Amino acid sequence: MKHKFTLSVLALLASTFLFSFINDYAPGINDPYITGHSNWKSKFLDINKDGTISYHPDEQGNTIPDFSLVGYHHGLSPIPKLKLFKTLHPVNGDAGSMIQQAIDELSAIPADKNGHRGTILLTKGSYPIAGTLHIKSDGIVLKGEGNTANGTKLIATGKGSRSLLQINGTGQVTEIPGTRVNITDTYVPTGAKSFKVTNAKAFKAGDKIILFRPGSPNWIKDIQMDQIIARQGTKQWKAEEYNLSYEREITRITGNTVFIDNPVVMAIDQKYSTGAIYKYSYKGRLQEVGIENILFESEYANDIDEDHGNIAVDFDHVENGWVSNITARFFIYAAVSLNTGAKNITVKDSKCLDAKSIITGGRRYSFNNNGQQNLFMNLETTEGRHDYVTGAKTAGPNVFYNCKSRNTHADIGPHHRWATGTLYDNIDTDGQINVQDRGNWGSGHGWSGVTQVLWNCTVESAAVQNPWASGKNYAIGLKGKKVAGRLPGKPDGEWEAQDQKDLQPASLFLAQRKAAGINIR
Repeated sequence: MKHKFTLSVLALLASTFLFSFINDYAPGINDPYITGHSNWKSKFLDINKDGTISYHPDEQGNTIPDFSLVGYHHGLSPIPKLKLFKTLHPVNGDAGSMIQQAIDELSAIPADKNGHRGTILLTKGSYPIAGTLHIKSDGIVLKGEGNTANGTKLIATGKGSRSLLQINGTGQVTEIPGTRVNITDTYVPTGAKSFKVTNAKAFKAGDKIILFRPGSPNWIKDIQMDQIIARQGTKQWKAEEYNLSYEREITRITGNTVFIDNPVVMAIDQKYSTGAIYKYSYKGRLQEVGIENILFESEYANDIDEDHGNIAVDFDHVENGWVSNITARFFIYAAVSLNTGAKNITVKDSKCLDAKSIITGGRRYSFNNNGQQNLFMNLETTEGRHDYVTGAKTAGPNVFYNCKSRNTHADIGPHHRWATGTLYDNIDTDGQINVQDRGNWGSGHGWSGVTQVLWNCTVESAAVQNPWASGKNYAIGLKGKKVAGRLPGKPDGEWEAQDQKDLQPASLFLAQRKAAGINIR
């Protein structure tokens, strides 16, 4: 009995020593950042017990921004169900004039207090359309009975590169004279939602303003965009072409401190330029327009045909609209394209499949965004090039969340010329996501973006670099190969825990929405 007890004690001591040895001399064996067997969190923020988020600033006060207030009415209102105005059925021959007539009839009816007119329902079947359908009035919903071959199918017939459905208001951001005041802070960090101005007396909560950050020659010089290695057609960046305008709303004012709804997504540094705010108007911009439950197709002659449907759904000069549960097949360019005048649009539960075109520049931008405060979520693509993509000087915040791409032919991410403030959250691609200096590609794309956040994405490879000045880009919990990018010698981005599983929160966007008390819609 005594010998058995002694052997047991010796065995216990040996196992204790072995455990201690492993932890002391083989660090990482039980480290969740290395093994991925346990949840880990980013060093850039903490999720508090009450669901709020604490962001960890860098030495200048910059943080990852809050991306929660994007999409239709910032996510604060559900997408509405408008009353039925008219039901249409398939006809023999071209259906374009019938559908356009119904749109025009609905446009002539006064909108209600919410800006809503009604829904045009297209029942199951095929609707050949030789031209382009236009929605030019507020409060109109075009709705089908399913986005499959057995549902409602709108077909761009015949030849002609065009948008099948164009939702287009008019106008532009127009400064209200006498309202401009300068920002007095020496430095307004990325992520900030307040700043001081010279005099805030003319402003009040609810005012829509432009947060203006002018370009400057010394900024262009510091990010080396006056030194792009030239080839035919290359344009060096010019300061006056990089005046950035962000649409914001004032939430409150204390003295001369102005608080805004959406954050600063690129630091405003008086070393480069003095920021400002001013009130604006946007006459002619549409509101409350939606597209739902439709299959869009384009006829085509062969796999590289370029004389057929270009874009399925094309938005510009629209605020607070949506696209839900559509599929687009065989188009040249995009399922949905949001231009610079598109703001607070939600694009969700949709697909862009099997583009037909030459595989080269200017084609296959499956879900394209040039606007502000837009949300793309639960999307799928095949045979695209730039599947989830922003263009030149796209002003954030904008979000791509829970999107999948297969058989890709180029990269996801900011495409060229300094997009600011985009979240790529849970993107799953068999291709690349890149945030880099694109150099002389195109006409001199240069730095593609800043404050680009890749969160819990899965890729074949990714290049994520920081520009020489004015901010950072992030690859947090990215699963896939890290590559150097197109040009050597560029500063590395903020990489954290590459190839590690179980990042918490699994979605930054959902966590930020929860912290803001917003349900995902």
